[in-house]
Amino acid sequence: MSAHKWTYSLLVGLVFGLQACDPQRVFDDNKLINGEAWYYKTTFPFEVQITDTQAYYNVYVNLRVNADYKYSNIFLWLNTTNPDRKTDKRRVEIKLADESGKWLGSGLGDLYDYQFPVYQKVRFPHSGFYRFEVEQNMREDTLQHIKAVGVRVEKTR
Repeated sequence: MSAHKWTYSLLVGLVFGLQACDPQRVFDDNKLINGEAWYYKTTFPFEVQITDTQAYYNVYVNLRVNADYKYSNIFLWLNTTNPDRKTDKRRVEIKLADESGKWLGSGLGDLYDYQFPVYQKVRFPHSGFYRFEVEQNMREDTLQHIKAVGVRVEKTR
């Protein structure tokens, strides 16, 4: 087997192995922000299929920022549309750094990851596809140094 095929096989196995280690995860996806510049009218949609209406769920917003991001927080809207087309709009603030400027997320190099709980221990009343849209809600039209945004939905007890 060539080194390229071996490396590819190892990466595929690692990805599937890590997914198997997270039995609570229903959905976890992140989208890169083009040029690390997030325009306020740009929303990021995520479609999540819910089949178990008796289970409790946690819903998180994922965020990856570059250390050059100039604020210590970020305000976001999480817009949720259920299968019956009813919507909920929730504004959340994610604190990114403390008063001294120390980043609060988990970091590697100059990138910091955050996972912020928006809904905890909620039930989805209908089975089907739920649409989560994330948009930034800061006073600046275009936020620089935001690398990625995502949504995670997990079952909980």
